Amino acid sequence: MRDYSITKYKGNTHYQVYVTDNYGREKGGFFKTETECWKFVYEVWSDEQPLSDKEIQQNLLSSAIHNCIQIDKKSGREPKLD
Repeated sequence: MRDYSITKYKGNTHYQVYVTDNYGREKGGFFKTETECWKFVYEVWSDEQPLSDKEIQQNLLSSAIHNCIQIDKKSGREPKLD
């Protein structure tokens, strides 16, 4: 699941970096050089920790809410979270 993206848009002085670790956590930052970008990617990946119980519960709850919204949309109802 690891992924990364390093971009520098025309006219910008900094690179924009997004990194995803094996557990789906996403981190990002801005750096002046490509070397700093690669160091950031390496640091994120080398510091990976398994998901905590709280993170797992939050992910499950988020997924359940998302699925309920999709069911409402498919059945033609307006999703309501109250």
